[in-house]
Amino acid sequence: MAAENSSSVTEFILSGLTDQPGLQLPLFFLFLGFYVVTVVGNLGLITLIGLNSHLHIPMYFFLFNLSFIDFSYSTTLTPKMLMSFVSKKNIISYVGCMTQFFSFCFFVFSESYILSAMAYDRYVAICKPLLYTVTMSPRVCLVLLSGVYGMGVFGAVAHIINVTFMTFCADNLVNHYMCDIIPLLELSCNSSYTNLLVVFIIVTIGIGVPIVTIFISYGFILSSILHISSTEGRSKAFSTCSSHIIVVSLFFGSGAFMYLKPPSILPLDQGKVSSVFYTAVVPMVNPLIYSLRNKDVKIALKKTLRRKILS
Repeated sequence: MAAENSSSVTEFILSGLTDQPGLQLPLFFLFLGFYVVTVVGNLGLITLIGLNSHLHIPMYFFLFNLSFIDFSYSTTLTPKMLMSFVSKKNIISYVGCMTQFFSFCFFVFSESYILSAMAYDRYVAICKPLLYTVTMSPRVCLVLLSGVYGMGVFGAVAHIINVTFMTFCADNLVNHYMCDIIPLLELSCNSSYTNLLVVFIIVTIGIGVPIVTIFISYGFILSSILHISSTEGRSKAFSTCSSHIIVVSLFFGSGAFMYLKPPSILPLDQGKVSSVFYTAVVPMVNPLIYSLRNKDVKIALKKTLRRKILS
């Protein structure tokens, strides 16, 4: 990489979430617990969807991929984060840092767009129920999924290209528990307003475009729900969307709070706490929200457990 050739830094030290010794061990066990719940919850949901044929519909096709993305980007970040709580120096090589950053960007962008694809799916299901099977055909679902992962590649490549124009001199202490663009910009000895502007544009595409798509979809959904005459039908339509609305609010709310504010308004130490929310908490609660609030998933879980017990 160009940046590696022009930088004297070959490795970075991740400062971690906190430098207070008394908090290191409690935080280690807290985030280890988060990670275990994330892995079990997301792999469990993936397994349930795979094993139960009545869940092989577009809504669960996207949920399957959301769980895969959540599991993957949590695994990209959490093990290294846990190391910062138990080691004196949490060292990561330049290549390792760039690899982690690329993977993180890919999965976060993919999550943004899979959530917008899920909003579109709910829009078709509620606003055009008679055309649902045709509109959300397997081919359309695959095209949407290709777009999701395509935008993931775009976000990751764009951020990495931006970083390759930065030079890292003597200081190699990254003020974060992961390799992220804001602390890397802060550390670089030649970062400029242009680099920051590029970050803002890329993040706006990653967060802004999906949010607009989701708002438009839910605008049409709300309009359709208000035209439903029966209270029961209205309640059923709202409950179909409630899980998705909660997940969208958690993910985009914490992401926008971290990246769409100038560093002067949100100091990096506060930003670290905000980033914990979408890197550790959101991937953990997503499968819980979709399983506890979803009748089909509960039925699938009971059937699977019954089959296991009988066998």
